Amino acid sequence: MYQVLARKYRPQSFDDVVGQEHVKTTLRNAITQRRIAHGYIFSGQRGTGKTTLARIMARCLNCEKGPTPTPCGVCSSCLEIAAGSATDVIEIDAASNRGINEMRELRENVRYQPSRDRFKIFIIDEAHQITNEAFNALLKTIEEPPSWAVFILCTTESHKIPATILSRCQHFSFRSVDFDELIERMRWICGQEGIEADDEALAVLAQAGEGSVRDSLSALDQAIACAGGRLEAAEVRSLLGSFSIDAFARVAESLEASDGNKMLDLVDELERNGQNLQHFARELSRYFRNLLVARMAGESTRLIAASARERGELAVLAQKFSEEDLTRYLQLALDLYRDLQFSLQPRFHLEVGLLRLVHAGRLESIERALAGLRSEPRSEPKPRAPIAAPSISAAPISAPAPALRRGPSPFELDRLKKAGIREPQAASTAGANALAAAPLISGAEIDWHGQILEGLNALGLTFTADAIAHAEISASGNEVTVKIPNEFKLMTNVTELQQAAQKQQLGPVRFKLIFGEVTSAPVISTPKAPQESELSERALAHPEIQRFREAFGGEVRAVRNLKE
Repeated sequence: MYQVLARKYRPQSFDDVVGQEHVKTTLRNAITQRRIAHGYIFSGQRGTGKTTLARIMARCLNCEKGPTPTPCGVCSSCLEIAAGSATDVIEIDAASNRGINEMRELRENVRYQPSRDRFKIFIIDEAHQITNEAFNALLKTIEEPPSWAVFILCTTESHKIPATILSRCQHFSFRSVDFDELIERMRWICGQEGIEADDEALAVLAQAGEGSVRDSLSALDQAIACAGGRLEAAEVRSLLGSFSIDAFARVAESLEASDGNKMLDLVDELERNGQNLQHFARELSRYFRNLLVARMAGESTRLIAASARERGELAVLAQKFSEEDLTRYLQLALDLYRDLQFSLQPRFHLEVGLLRLVHAGRLESIERALAGLRSEPRSEPKPRAPIAAPSISAAPISAPAPALRRGPSPFELDRLKKAGIREPQAASTAGANALAAAPLISGAEIDWHGQILEGLNALGLTFTADAIAHAEISASGNEVTVKIPNEFKLMTNVTELQQAAQKQQLGPVRFKLIFGEVTSAPVISTPKAPQESELSERALAHPEIQRFREAFGGEVRAVRNLKE
């Protein structure tokens, strides 16, 4: 019967194990010095050699020439352990023997001495599956076992092992196998099997394993069954459903050219070929990560799990982007991969995500923009054009004027109270009663913007003042029409305008509010104290401040002296 490569070429000694030098060195020294612990915990990701090293440890302890770090491999004990039939080496699958009854049976078995060998070794695989009650039943046995008992617990999730068990055992953490070592191991196996495989095909298989020897050898078994005696990268990629670096290079070229149409064509091609879009987004984030590493560390770095040819291409392409751009692309790719995991329309999400990458490449960092401002030659400040006086329309208004309130609302009273202003109820009532008998005033003789703004600021009504600063005002007799942009609709109050008119002694005035688009309204800044006005003028006259405003626009609302 055919035996898979992962079992056929399973290591039988410490020297055969790929990687894990820190574990092998410690176990060798412990056996040589006869400092053998009664409990070990081997933890790490799948396929990194935990159970294999546990069996090698059992051979070293029970070899007829042992305990020795180099078992002979020919004695009956070594042969039986390799075949899995040794009576004194007991392997337990904790996934199916996880209850308290199984642990009680194991505890009873520990009491009896080994039938033939030196040690009675219990290898418990998937130890994190054992229940808490079963661990508690095993606790005293692991803490004080007989001199002939050795426990080796193997697990992929060490955080699920109770702290009481961890404190009674020596813990060894297994690492992912290095990419180059994994390729060398598969190249040696291919040589033993008479299989021809190029470096790029082996790199694809190693990437599929993601640091796991067993996963990589399983993919190698599958590739041999598909391709026969010669493995080529294109055929292996097609078999495993992985993407070539050329597919992701198209994404990088689209970003360099800022071409969103190519991105949409790529998504359409992936969809028509039946590719997994979520897997594509995952590999795209890995690709941007490799580009960023190649940009920072060069093509000779070992941080990129790829063949030599792919590393060279990544290094050349990475020079076309800045580190900031690649970091931004990587973050957007990770967000895209996260969103695709819950998306009901993966194609739409992928299209939007790739277009966001294109738009992100067009952005310019604030640091670069500021650096450009500083590098420009200084010039004399340009004189600012004076603000034109607001145009007053004397056209008669045919719409009926709204009725005035008899008094301020509770919200207005609360606002006036916070501003420290007494309730203007009597003045408002007197002004409303005097409207009919008041003589007409000439609206063209009054600077309505300036007067009303001054009155509102004096009363502390800043929200209405901000709305009036962007409004268009026209007057006819004692009726004033105020056209205000829609965004200031909730900030304007007729009663507050009446209070401002009374504050400036403009006489009885009837205000009419119209909301809509304003095109010719002058923007008048809020009156400032003499010291504040002088500080603002000196700040706005600075050449760098002027260049900043020319580049970014905007409006300076206030200037503050940080030394005060």
